[in-house]
Amino acid sequence: MISYRPFYETLFQKGVTEYHLIFKEGVTANTLHRMKHGKPITTTTLNTLCEILSCRVEDILEYVPDEG
Repeated sequence: MISYRPFYETLFQKGVTEYHLIFKEGVTANTLHRMKHGKPITTTTLNTLCEILSCRVEDILEYVPDEG
């Protein structure tokens, strides 16, 4: 399963809010909603987030194996 937990940690560390991403950077609210609920995002969106936050992919998402 893909987890976006690192994304929220990165936002906090960099002092960036979801408001900033939506209204200043053009990230859609739907994209943030999808991430909040563990839904897939495109690699284009992933690339955009990495550019905005000046970070690496692993600062946005991580793979967490399913238990069972």
